[in-house]
Amino acid sequence: MQQLTILGATGSIGVSTLDVVARHPDRFRVYALSGNSRIAELAEQCRCFKPTFAVVADVDAAGQLRERLHSWGLKTEVLWGVEGLCQVSSAKAVDVVMAAIVGAAGLLPTLAAARAGKKVLLANKESLVMGGQLFMDTVQKSGAILLPIDSEHNAIFQCLPQGYDPAEKGGVRKILLTASGGPFRNIPLDDLSSVTPDQACAHPNWQMGRKISVDSATMMNKGLELIEACWLFGLSPDEIDVVIHPQSVIHSMVEYVDGSVLAQLGNPDMRTPIAHALAWPERIDSGVASLDIIATARLDFGAPDLQRFPCLGLAMRAAKEGGSAPAVLNAANEVAVQGFLQGRLSFIDIARIVAETLEKHEVAELESLEHVQQVDTEAREVALKLIRSAH
Repeated sequence: MQQLTILGATGSIGVSTLDVVARHPDRFRVYALSGNSRIAELAEQCRCFKPTFAVVADVDAAGQLRERLHSWGLKTEVLWGVEGLCQVSSAKAVDVVMAAIVGAAGLLPTLAAARAGKKVLLANKESLVMGGQLFMDTVQKSGAILLPIDSEHNAIFQCLPQGYDPAEKGGVRKILLTASGGPFRNIPLDDLSSVTPDQACAHPNWQMGRKISVDSATMMNKGLELIEACWLFGLSPDEIDVVIHPQSVIHSMVEYVDGSVLAQLGNPDMRTPIAHALAWPERIDSGVASLDIIATARLDFGAPDLQRFPCLGLAMRAAKEGGSAPAVLNAANEVAVQGFLQGRLSFIDIARIVAETLEKHEVAELESLEHVQQVDTEAREVALKLIRSAH
């Protein structure tokens, strides 16, 4: 019986994780759940899974949740804030931590889980984008097990040889990172300036939260995934190709020096990588329907258009520059996407804000967690000023 903490339980990854867990009550027990603002959803999850702890954003939300749980006679203890998240990530009783908080907010609790030597299921790519060297050094020092949850990185992990050592590369020539191209793959470029948040969040293949849906529409998400892949698999940006694959059936590929290309296929459902990582190195039922390869009929591929997707180009540049550039990229993008979702920016302004924030930053090597946080804060301030000056 493995004790599981789910950071970001009310998001799409958290909900899918609980769906898989519910199918295997003999294997997993939920130790802690965290949610940000969806108190009603988190309360219902607590009623179903009876965790020891639940964590929310602040003391007011904690009071609301505690009142609901008390009325149902539940003994779940309610914590709040970053301290609460780090507590349930590093608790001695916990075996596995699903790190599914979106954005920079997930860095500290995910790092706490790694520092405590947990089996970390990484759905928070920002932890590696912001502080890749720091995070990977922590994993190596503590003996934590790091398993990727993003469908692309999980696919790569499945296609790599068992016991793959990033330092040796195991005969890998390159990685082919697939991308659907999002909802705007084919619309006229002139129409991008009038795109609405609802249109940007209507992903053709995946059900995701609004922030990551916008990132998918700009292809910044694929850029962040490229940076994440560099750290996870010990590859340079030049050893990773982004490939547009609209059907989202092949989740990524690995090319070897002998010319072999291994691909992982499946229906676009996050329960597959979640179940794979939860039970690794075993396999368990995920609840995902079998892939009907006959009905799929065709698989298309193409190169990404960097004129249509300038955010991908910015991420590629930041990946090559290294140091603090990816942390600045991520911070500016989070601020710009929020501005777009609030109606303060147009869709095409997202890339402009990120580009201008990067231009104003002098790239440096990140020396500590405090340095990472400082760079993140400063980049956010620059991006906010740029947004305000645009009005």
